[in-house]
Amino acid sequence: MEYAAIILFAIATCVTPGPNNTMIMTSGLNYGIRRSLPHYNGIVFGFPTMVVAVGLGLATLFDQYPILHTLLKLIGAAYLTFLAYRIASAPVTELNETSGKPFTFLQAAAFQWVNPKAWVLAVGATATFTVVGLDYAMQVTIIALIFLIFGAPCILLWLWFGSALKQLLQRPQSVRLFNYTMAFLLMASLVPVFMDLYQQYQA
Repeated sequence: MEYAAIILFAIATCVTPGPNNTMIMTSGLNYGIRRSLPHYNGIVFGFPTMVVAVGLGLATLFDQYPILHTLLKLIGAAYLTFLAYRIASAPVTELNETSGKPFTFLQAAAFQWVNPKAWVLAVGATATFTVVGLDYAMQVTIIALIFLIFGAPCILLWLWFGSALKQLLQRPQSVRLFNYTMAFLLMASLVPVFMDLYQQYQA
């Protein structure tokens, strides 16, 4: 296995924008770092768990039953749309704190299964970086551990950035505008999913 290549892949994909990073940054701004830690931990541990599950069998199941993959895309797109609405409509108080509750550990971990980017990364990593002839289960486990070790600080950077923005966006109107922007970016991340679903429907 090319460990350096996997590490670079994990860092590059975990530090770039996507639904997880958009939502953890939004949580950092609205709820602060401490209240957002369960959300953060859910991402950090939930995605490597997903990599193991996908690598050890779910990808094969989707190859045999493509309708399951399409159904998952539909559910994921609908859920992300709902989350974008929740972010945009979250009420902001005069104390610059958003009312409501951040994601719990289990909610954030479960979110990985409806996150289109997470599916692409999990399938892509296990398909690209495993080597024929070596212990496949061990290789998948190593890939998951690399995502755990090197992905965690990348995601923490987004959480910290969201929390730091809270010091700059003192007015409730500014926080509300930020939430609108994050909701828009979350929906924008779904454009490739909607296009793929449309192409499947046309076919």
